[in-house]
Amino acid sequence: MVAGRVTKVHVHDVRFPTSLGYHGSDAMHTDPDYSCAYVVISTDTDFQGYGLTFTIGRGTEIVVAAVRALSPLVEDVSLESIYTNFGQFWRKLTSDSQLRWIGPEKGVIHLATAGVINALWDLWGKIEGKPVWKLLADMSPQEIVSLIDFRYISDLLTKEEAIGILEEKQQGKVQREKELLESGYPAYTTACGWLGYTDEKIKQLCQDALKDGFKSFKVKVGRNLADDKRRLQVVRSTIGDKCKLMVDANQYWDVKEAIYWMEELSGFGIHWIEEPTSPDDILGHATISKALAPLGIGVATGEQCHNRVMFKQFLQSGAMQFCQIDSCRLGGVNEILAVILMAAKCKVPVCPHAGGVGLCELVQHLSFWDYIAVSGTKDNREIEYVSHLHEHFKTPVHIQNGCYMPPQVPGYGCEMWDSSIAQYSYPNGSYWRNFPRIR
Repeated sequence: MVAGRVTKVHVHDVRFPTSLGYHGSDAMHTDPDYSCAYVVISTDTDFQGYGLTFTIGRGTEIVVAAVRALSPLVEDVSLESIYTNFGQFWRKLTSDSQLRWIGPEKGVIHLATAGVINALWDLWGKIEGKPVWKLLADMSPQEIVSLIDFRYISDLLTKEEAIGILEEKQQGKVQREKELLESGYPAYTTACGWLGYTDEKIKQLCQDALKDGFKSFKVKVGRNLADDKRRLQVVRSTIGDKCKLMVDANQYWDVKEAIYWMEELSGFGIHWIEEPTSPDDILGHATISKALAPLGIGVATGEQCHNRVMFKQFLQSGAMQFCQIDSCRLGGVNEILAVILMAAKCKVPVCPHAGGVGLCELVQHLSFWDYIAVSGTKDNREIEYVSHLHEHFKTPVHIQNGCYMPPQVPGYGCEMWDSSIAQYSYPNGSYWRNFPRIR
């Protein structure tokens, strides 16, 4: 481990005007400006770490303030003390005796935690000269477990059980890594199905995605049943019967409404319904899961699941058939490792959410590690992909024949171009200074 200390935590409010083209629009979030609190960790070495946490416009300034509140817990701390006991450092960051009152481990303070932790992982990867997925894949089961805070989840998963899951997949890791580098990891596209798009645009985007090798498609639904049926008919008639089709209500329905709506849409061959109701309603999701099982429709959720404790309960209650981790909603890599291992014990496939600024760049690393070291399979597992905003990153995701291809550049892959920061920082970036109306 390189000697050195964290000298400063910088944070930027960065917002992109995606609402102008209805990119990212869904039943609940009709006009999102995809944004992030962008964190830069400076050290007294040659390395810097870059991380972010995803937002959709207004409110980003609150997350930025939360990152600044966490900064004294990170600044002037030695890199050795962070990385030799990263699990304990994560607990320290999430357990400040005053800051935890505005969580704990949820909401704005946890989004801020994710931004800081993501930057620390980017820094670690750069120090070790490895992309984060490879940094994780090269760790022993004991090293992985030392990164995780098992408080509140040991009734489902103990340290010993986690080590056992990882040891079981030690054999074959080298071959799986080789195969991953050659073939990549399956992706599904949401870029075709935003709620604000016209039928003509949806059809064209589906045709383009088919040419790019995509075999799984997701469509936003929830506001108007007749419109949903019409749009799903456009998609299904374009992609054919052999491609997977998923839908996403983004928390718009009550429980009974979700069941009725999905019964009405079941004729389109739906693989899963994502976020059918409040993301906090674990028992509601369980009720929906039970009702839709005879129709062959699974429930996917997790992108707004606050922490590993809620994931534990979703998994224990059978309320999710697809586990959707998010690289910024949870408290960064350390907490996500716990969720992936709990999902493995419960035999629930992990299909990450990746629909926002930098999320594709980040979450791919976690699925690669899941395949190499935990699940050992790609069956029924896919990473979400959207085509927006990758040009703002120095090492954007690479999609080949509908699959994510593993990056080789050290770090976590979310360092943005300085020019993008200068243009889209809010409210003083060059774009926003010239924008004619208040956002």
